Amino acid sequence: MLKAVGQALFSTGLQNPKFTAEEKPGQDYEVRIYQAAKWVSTTVSGMQWDAAMNTGFRRLFSYIQGNNHSKVNVDMTAPVSCRVDPGAGPACESQFTISFYIPEEHQDSPPEPSDAQVYVEQRKEFTAYVRTYGGFSNEKMKREELMKLMESLQRDGVPYMEKPFYAAGYDSPFKLTNRRNEVWVLKKEQE
Repeated sequence: MLKAVGQALFSTGLQNPKFTAEEKPGQDYEVRIYQAAKWVSTTVSGMQWDAAMNTGFRRLFSYIQGNNHSKVNVDMTAPVSCRVDPGAGPACESQFTISFYIPEEHQDSPPEPSDAQVYVEQRKEFTAYVRTYGGFSNEKMKREELMKLMESLQRDGVPYMEKPFYAAGYDSPFKLTNRRNEVWVLKKEQE
């Protein structure tokens, strides 16, 4: 347990999902192709992004602490991703799917979650446009960085999906400097 708590508090050296980055010719975003992989996830409905993230994080942290059918502790990974499926209007609830990447040693057969609100998700390979920023991220910053990313993609004539979109955080709340946060939008596949 102390190892997982330490990993969550000081998020250096954590396993990350595998991706390849394409060349970045002076752009203010990166193009990444993520490999297919399993993630452990939970979905929270709500109006507030940060509150949904906190609820989802607690559920997933319980899973990696052994709240699974195998009673196995699972190493913390980074990033914590949050898929946002926006509600139909400003006063409508959105769906927030918070996820931890499952470490390599558990990819073939991840422990089955004990909590009915937690599930293992198989993500297919996907291409994301990624904007990285620092500081202590909050809902306002995520929205601002997402808008900057979308404006850059529009400027460059790059087709993308407006929704869902993602936020990703790599650091514990106790890391004070050199923090890494990202927003992701998915590449629009040619029809």
